[in-house]
Amino acid sequence: MIRKEYLNIREVLEDAINEFPENNAFIIKNKDKKSYTNITFKRFGEEINYLGEAFLKLGLKDKKIAIISKNRYEWALGYYATVNGLGISVPLDKGLPESEIENSLIISEAEAIIFEEKYYETIKKIVDKKTTKLSTMICMDKIEGDVNNIEDLIILGREQVINGTSEFAHLPIDNDKTSIILFTSGTTSIAKAVELSHRNIASNINGLNVHEELYPTDVNMAFLPFHHTFGSSGLLWILSNGVTTTFCDGIRYIGKNLIEYKVSVFFCVPAIIENMHKKIMHEIEKQKKMGKVKLAKKISRFLLKFKIDIRRKLFKDIINSLGGGIRFVINGAAALNKQVEVDFNDFGILAVQGYGLTESSPVLTGENEYLLRPGSIGKPLYNIELKIDNPDEFGVGEIIAKGPNIMKGYYKNEEATSEVLKDGWLHTGDLGYMDKDGFFYISGRKKNVVVLKNGKNVYPEELEILVSNLPYVKENIVFGTPKDDDLLLTAKIVYDKEYFKNNLKMTDVNEIYEKIWNDIKGINNNLSIYKHIKKIIITEEEMIKTTTGKVKREEEIKRTK
Repeated sequence: MIRKEYLNIREVLEDAINEFPENNAFIIKNKDKKSYTNITFKRFGEEINYLGEAFLKLGLKDKKIAIISKNRYEWALGYYATVNGLGISVPLDKGLPESEIENSLIISEAEAIIFEEKYYETIKKIVDKKTTKLSTMICMDKIEGDVNNIEDLIILGREQVINGTSEFAHLPIDNDKTSIILFTSGTTSIAKAVELSHRNIASNINGLNVHEELYPTDVNMAFLPFHHTFGSSGLLWILSNGVTTTFCDGIRYIGKNLIEYKVSVFFCVPAIIENMHKKIMHEIEKQKKMGKVKLAKKISRFLLKFKIDIRRKLFKDIINSLGGGIRFVINGAAALNKQVEVDFNDFGILAVQGYGLTESSPVLTGENEYLLRPGSIGKPLYNIELKIDNPDEFGVGEIIAKGPNIMKGYYKNEEATSEVLKDGWLHTGDLGYMDKDGFFYISGRKKNVVVLKNGKNVYPEELEILVSNLPYVKENIVFGTPKDDDLLLTAKIVYDKEYFKNNLKMTDVNEIYEKIWNDIKGINNNLSIYKHIKKIIITEEEMIKTTTGKVKREEEIKRTK
């Protein structure tokens, strides 16, 4: 049951701080890489207020304040000190080149920016060019020069509060006013700036707290970037339940960090969890234990019918290889391989698929312990209405959503806003269908559908999932290439050279091509003829991606042609 219906972000934080004051909100690894600093919820709340007071002293009331860095404690401080009645936060993608950082600052009209040391030269250069409204720079680290830094600002704010002149904590909050401007990833066009309010975010926390279960004893590892919608709102959800957040040292250190912090909750993207699964299965095969694992699965599934759960005992070695504490994995951003989800749940690790957009703050649907249907995106959160618009003969149509979490619109872009917001409904651009039990499924992006001459619609994403199941496929896209007034279904495949060399003893490109083509023909044999992949392009070269790891499909197709 939800504790209460939150109306704004401040309420969420204040409840967490009051309920779990001595719990660790964050664990920070120190620069020596050996020791740690624990930040309690009480200290976190105090430092938000101190920083907010200092921001007031800097004249940042009602200003747009951008923020850019890797995931770190100071990001959270700067973000919450901004949104809680002070101004509008503008999180920027940490992977943007200088020109796009500058463009985002121009579009958002930010007047101040919080950044970590590595961005100092870039930000200074942008300020000196005077192309933006930037006038205040705040560094997360202590550096030389005439720049504010968070450590000193916290000291300044503390003095204000001690002297009894606290103002920040009592700033009024308009629940429906724009408080956050978040840029979409822009995989096919210039990124749009999404306007979100306190009510948008708080309502999503309400929905998640009913739909999923977290415990104050849980440990989360912040992997999804905070500038990503679920990175920031997911952090707030984590905090609302008294969960401790740790930080990942980098993609290469995920396994090490899971063990180091005894992580129990992990939000990630398909590539990460699928890679974990591949390593687990490879080790099982290497030790020739596949037969034992299959038998253990059958036994545990049988016992579960009688509500006897021994999965974590049976698969203790697998769980230990992931740190020993992992119990809950949430996948988002793209579809997770169905078998991967099935296997993780068989091992006693609750793995669920979620779905949402930046424009919906972001979560719309999800699975949970009681609503598991691998291959689906689960069911809508309790406070969200979802339906299929204009379904075809197979029940496939555009997924549209309505609820208190839906964005206010795109910043200063009425035309783009009117294209996706119609009569209160958000048109997601995703095609999908709903089964008889109310579970939703994604078929693909509306703009990616390949319409054949015979009128049949092919959803590339469905074929891409099948191709990705081949063990040597790193990534792939399926698209239509023109031929004789029709479209030829084509798969571009990035293959793992080392897999062919080590597992199949193949190094010749022509031999590799023949192997892949034969496997594609095997996939075709299980599909309707109109869905058959007729052409393949193979390469070792990684595909063009956004900073959030999504393939830039249109650019990749153009490059292929």
